[in-house]
Amino acid sequence: MNKTKTKKTITLAFTGASGMPYGIRLLEMLLAENVQVYLLYSQVAQVVAQQEMRISLPSRAKEAEEFFNRRFNVAEDQLRVFGREEWFAPVASGSNPTDAMVICPCTMGTLAAVAAGLNQKLIERAADVMLKENRRLIIVPREMPFSVIHLENMLKLARSGAVILPANPGFYHHPECLQDIVDFVVARILDHLGVAHTLMTRWGEKSE
Repeated sequence: MNKTKTKKTITLAFTGASGMPYGIRLLEMLLAENVQVYLLYSQVAQVVAQQEMRISLPSRAKEAEEFFNRRFNVAEDQLRVFGREEWFAPVASGSNPTDAMVICPCTMGTLAAVAAGLNQKLIERAADVMLKENRRLIIVPREMPFSVIHLENMLKLARSGAVILPANPGFYHHPECLQDIVDFVVARILDHLGVAHTLMTRWGEKSE
C-alpha cells in the first residue's frame, strides 16, 4: 500500500447512465496513484452498478468508504464519500475546491442540470463550483444518439470550460478483451487529469 503524501484531490461522481465499469475502474486507478478522492453517486447509479457489475453500492457514506477501502486496499483517509444532500461537504463550496472533477458516467439529466446551473443535488453543486472557480470539470456522457438538446447542453458546458469526453473507445491499440476497451476511455480521462498510468499503448508507440 502506498502511504506517501497524496498529490491531487479529485471529485468523482457516478450518475445513472450506463457505463459504470468506466467509473469504477477510474476510481480504482485514482486510488492506486495515491490521489485523494471525494466520491459522490446518485441513487440511480446504485441501480446501474448492481445491474452492470453486480456491485451493491452502500447508501450510507461511511459504509461506502469501508466497502471501497476493502475492495481496493487503500488507506482509510484517501477516499471520502458524501451523501447526495450533504451540503457541508468540501465540494459544495468554492472556498475548498478540489483540483478537478469527473462525472463518469454522466446522464443527460445531470448534464442538463449542470448546464442550466441547477444545484438541487450535491453532484450538480460540486460541478457548478468547478466551473465558477475555473477548475477542470470532465463530463463523460454515455448515450446514443445525442439529440439537439443534448448537443446544445454539451456546447454550453464546453464554452463554460468543461471537457466533454464521451465514452467512445478507440481500437488502434488492438483490444483483446472488454477490460482493454474500458481502460482506453479511463486512460484518456487520466490524461486530462494529469494522472500517470500505463493502461494502454499510446498512438505511435510500440507495445512490448
